[in-house]
Amino acid sequence: MYAIVEIAGQQFKVEKDRTVYTHRLAGAEGAALVIDKVLLVDNDGKISVGAPTVAGATVQAKIVAHVRGEKVLVFKKKRRKSYQKMNGHRQDLTQVLIEGISVK
Repeated sequence: MYAIVEIAGQQFKVEKDRTVYTHRLAGAEGAALVIDKVLLVDNDGKISVGAPTVAGATVQAKIVAHVRGEKVLVFKKKRRKSYQKMNGHRQDLTQVLIEGISVK
């Protein structure tokens, strides 16, 4: 059984006991999370597609940790102009453990 959900503006394919890294969510580590924006549910070959969401379907999750992603380096240079600039960025992420999918 899997579902496609929308978390913090992004869509993820989730299954039970899987972890997902999303944009930083509000909430403490260990807090329970109920996701009701379920776009699609596959229950052993029986597919339910929402318009835009599946009615009565929820995903139970738990916030495991707040982490930071890998560093992305941004390098700008203009040749023959003596201009170069290095900039780095690390995205704030939240690790979410999917505990279950329920459909009513």
